[in-house]
Amino acid sequence: MTICSTYYPNEPTKPSVVTSDIPGPKGQEALKELSNTFDSRPAYFVADYDKSLGNYITDVDGNTFLDLYAQIASIALGYNNPKLISLLDTQEMKNAIVNRAALGNFPSNELNSLLSKILKVAPKGQTHVWSGLSGADANELAFKAAFMYYMQKKRGGKDIPFTQEELASVMENKAPGSPQLAVLSFKKAFHGRLFASGSCTCSKPVHKLDFPSFDWPHAEFPYYEYPLEENEDSNKKEDDRCLKIVEDIITNWNIPVAALLIEPIQSEGGDNHASSYFLQKLRDITLKHNVVYIIDEVQTGVGATGRMWCHEYADIQPPVDLVTFSKKFQSAGYFFHDPDFIPNEPYRQFNTWCGDPARMIVAGAIGEEIIAKDLLNHVNKVGKYLYGKLESLQSKYPEYFARLRGKDRGMFIAWDLPSTELRNTLLTNLRLNGCNVGGCAETSVRLRPTLTFDVEHVDIFIDILESTVNEFI
Repeated sequence: MTICSTYYPNEPTKPSVVTSDIPGPKGQEALKELSNTFDSRPAYFVADYDKSLGNYITDVDGNTFLDLYAQIASIALGYNNPKLISLLDTQEMKNAIVNRAALGNFPSNELNSLLSKILKVAPKGQTHVWSGLSGADANELAFKAAFMYYMQKKRGGKDIPFTQEELASVMENKAPGSPQLAVLSFKKAFHGRLFASGSCTCSKPVHKLDFPSFDWPHAEFPYYEYPLEENEDSNKKEDDRCLKIVEDIITNWNIPVAALLIEPIQSEGGDNHASSYFLQKLRDITLKHNVVYIIDEVQTGVGATGRMWCHEYADIQPPVDLVTFSKKFQSAGYFFHDPDFIPNEPYRQFNTWCGDPARMIVAGAIGEEIIAKDLLNHVNKVGKYLYGKLESLQSKYPEYFARLRGKDRGMFIAWDLPSTELRNTLLTNLRLNGCNVGGCAETSVRLRPTLTFDVEHVDIFIDILESTVNEFI
């Protein structure tokens, strides 16, 4: 039996589209009604999650799609996974939902065990975790941790008390209590839509228009030529060019750069990959200049690239300071290893919930399933098969599969089309033919299936993809 059939013996054998438009009439009516109380304009369709199963998502019109987008890369094991459903029968989950603990003040007696499960799949070298509510929240919490750590070192350590000037000035949002510090991120990055995370996001204007931002810099992210193995010299020069920009910014920015934030693969910004060389050199630079190094694994983490955490491919030494997570883990937060990232006083890194215990239970179970079912090896096997099929399509239709990327990165795969219009038409037609696929940046198609996506799903997708591309020709 395959991994998928073990979980989902009754999963559909193929997509089924029964309406000429998507959303169909029921979906259109549902969205019209929903729009009275909710902004439904971004909706692709209205899903029927009761009927969705495994790697197939069903809408209210009865259309069943093979899902290669998985709630924007956020479903790890498939829809209605029996292991996760079984959690609903546990007293631990009942307590988490009905008696939601304010974990900072009133932690549950199960919390230590729960955190231990999450830490079993932590990135190499990381020993602690702090929980949040979303990917953007995880990044903002990491910024707070980085700023407190940076200023603590500047003062001389945890034992150095705050001055009266700091305590008074912070209440007026002024220095020295409210210091001018920056987080360096990268052009085309996406780190969230909140205020600090929005200042680091630099992928599309719509993400951050009309709200104030911090005076924080964006360095250039390497833009590689593909295939990688045929462009090593030019891509190495591109890495070095961007590394020089990073160091110049850290050295010359008008306020101190306290932290550097990077996605190992920029996802929303176009599936731009960072080489192992680039990620390690950033570590060298951050150590040289006493800058906190934060890896954003919100979309790349939890097995999506064939490793539990994408940056582990680079084996960065010493380990990065903070690693943020969310999406496929269903929970959110950041990992760290230096106890000095725990603030010198309580209530500094704090809120009512300090995470969501119900989602943390799910995260622990997902981690256990990844290990028990050897899902990382599965993702790599299926990803290699999928990439090979896409290479074959690229050789036949090079114009529609430009810069195919993601080789040896599980099923975290993308390619470019000649224009935004063609890319959007492809995504629309794929949906009409039974495949739910996502885009990123202006012209890219990105694949984000679950970890249980299997070779039979690949064959179905490739057949539909090729016939859809042929509609352009």
